Amino acid sequence: MAEPAKTTEEGRGLEELMALKKAKVAQLRTRGVDPYPARTIRQHDCSAVARLGAALAEPAARSAQKVSLAGRLTELRDMGKSIFGRLADLSGGAQVYFKKDALGEGPFSLVKKDVHVGDHLSVSGSVFKTKTGEPTVAVESVTLLAKALRPMPEKWHGLTDVETRYRHRHLDLMMNPESRGVFLKRAKIVSSIRRVLDARGYVEVETPVLLGQAGGASARPFHTRHNALDQDMVLRIATELSLKKLIVGGLDRVYEIGRVFRNEGLDTRHNPEFTMLEAYEAYSDYEGMAALFEILLSECAEACGVGEVEWRGVKIALQPPLRRLYLPEIWKDRCGEPIDNILEGKGFNRAGLVGLVERLGLHAGEKTPSAKLFDRILEARISDLLQQPTFLFDHPAAVTPLAKLKPGNETLVERFECFAAGVELSNAYSELNDPQDQRDRLAEQMKQKEAGDQETDLLDEDFVQTMEAGMPPMGGIGVGIERITMLLTGKDSIRDVILFPTLKHDA
Repeated sequence: MAEPAKTTEEGRGLEELMALKKAKVAQLRTRGVDPYPARTIRQHDCSAVARLGAALAEPAARSAQKVSLAGRLTELRDMGKSIFGRLADLSGGAQVYFKKDALGEGPFSLVKKDVHVGDHLSVSGSVFKTKTGEPTVAVESVTLLAKALRPMPEKWHGLTDVETRYRHRHLDLMMNPESRGVFLKRAKIVSSIRRVLDARGYVEVETPVLLGQAGGASARPFHTRHNALDQDMVLRIATELSLKKLIVGGLDRVYEIGRVFRNEGLDTRHNPEFTMLEAYEAYSDYEGMAALFEILLSECAEACGVGEVEWRGVKIALQPPLRRLYLPEIWKDRCGEPIDNILEGKGFNRAGLVGLVERLGLHAGEKTPSAKLFDRILEARISDLLQQPTFLFDHPAAVTPLAKLKPGNETLVERFECFAAGVELSNAYSELNDPQDQRDRLAEQMKQKEAGDQETDLLDEDFVQTMEAGMPPMGGIGVGIERITMLLTGKDSIRDVILFPTLKHDA
């Protein structure tokens, strides 16, 4: 694996510098100084220094309250008999001032000779303001908490190489406040979602990751093997079927925020391992889910402190109500013919679909699955309408085998997707609860799989039998946590909002 830095301060190479620091650790131990003590006292974070400093009227004044900080040393300026440094923690940074007369010979020598940028320290003392007005801790005691053997990236050049940032996320977080801010916002987004759902009586649950058969989405699974059971298994591609079983069991409102795994390509919007919210509510429908999503998006935006963002070159307003479009209406306007021309019962009219693709000047390979051709038309003719947050309602039954048909129409289902900047954020149904209809539609999906489409839904006999026990009508929604985070932080790549994205092994 490539190293994030090959040279460091004073022009030394990485191996030479690490050898010197390892020798320093050995020297400290010989002198009876533990470079990695088991205990420390930390009563304040770095932001407390700024708060106490703001209350001081004169630079010479000192706070009556003493502080006890711990953090990583990010700067060190040796001025002879005094040393300025800066500690950093999650709350920010604080300047610290080491003076030989105040500390004494031993502790001052420790800072001067044995401490380097990157090490973790604890300090205690009072707060004063320098002549430039910066709140600073006048250190009265100092303890080395952890000696860093590897150097931090160069201060002025930072960590700009994207590949290095993804492979060495600890360095990215250490050096880039913006990156830390993205993941703090992601945490706020997840907390906001839980708060909204919990307040509405939803029960948070956990469902299996290891399954005998994948279901609940059109995607290829990852395969593995359970040695003790001597059987093949797959990683889940969705949590849908398990959550619906819980609805049948009487948990009327359930949700899960969990990892799902899809054996697909990597690009700016896709990572094989990602986090999905799925929520289901008995006796609701896709209109209820649309109302819920508006609340979720609004609350997440508020938690992140944004009302408008620029994402993928589009200025996006986040306040509800969101725009609504209906696919059959838009299709006729943009494609020049009714959507019925490409649909046949609960499937596609292949000839009509291929003909339309060719008339629109798109590629229509003989072996390209019909669902892929449908997606190409959406991307080419309709995605430009989906820049502001927009619900796109009523999709073909052919690509949505788990949703309820629209009353009086066997070709369309009650489904919406919500888009922003042309990117899907959420997907919701009035969930199908007729077990015979479900069996028939999944059987049709299996025919598509036999014809070469490897990303169809599978017929899950156990799930259909669960439905036969009596499944109430319900609404269900899936929301990509990474997509929402990308939107609210203005990030174009999913790798910027996943702490440890999937990467090809470094040679």
